[in-house]
Amino acid sequence: MTTSTETVSFTRMDEGTTADYELLARKFEPYMAESPDRYIAALEAQRHERSSGYPIDRCEHALQSATRARRDGADPDWIVAALLHDIGDALAPMNHDRMAAEIIRPFVREEVTWVVAHHGIFQQHHSGPMNGTDPDARERFRGHPYFESAAAFCARWDQISFDPSFESDSMESFRPELTEVFARPAFDSRYVRPDEVLGLPSAIGRTLDEDARNGRC
Repeated sequence: MTTSTETVSFTRMDEGTTADYELLARKFEPYMAESPDRYIAALEAQRHERSSGYPIDRCEHALQSATRARRDGADPDWIVAALLHDIGDALAPMNHDRMAAEIIRPFVREEVTWVVAHHGIFQQHHSGPMNGTDPDARERFRGHPYFESAAAFCARWDQISFDPSFESDSMESFRPELTEVFARPAFDSRYVRPDEVLGLPSAIGRTLDEDARNGRC
């Protein structure tokens, strides 16, 4: 963890000097390099947050989701999304999906951010008939370019990842993907790639109707 006693000279931002802001910029770079450490720590903290009633904790759910994504041949954007998709559960339980999406938004494809931001609604397709939420709430987005990606994300990686018998990859094994993604320049069009639809690896070339027949969604 980066520590230093060097500080700026101002107590209000409009009184700062160029040297002050250069100092802040120098301190920000190593702080960003430590992002994987902070996200891993936040995920590990989910092991002890609350007794949710699920057979596994939120950290293990994240690991299962990310492991499934990795074993499907997903790229780092999808793997990091699967790992962090519920990271906002403690601070924003009613809209944790939006919180997680904002964390990854500057660094991953727009498609991936959109899926994470909407996965709560798409997840209702699987649980709604039993818990009183609308299983067809996702239909308001039918026709959106990222609809099938969101449906597949929930069906293949999220809603099935509450299995205590599943052998997940270790948390540390995901450090390379976290490091790669969060080392990217923020909001760079080479990585955000708006309006591009790649889909999930196993979803390419297959429709939701076919998945439905196979019991996948």
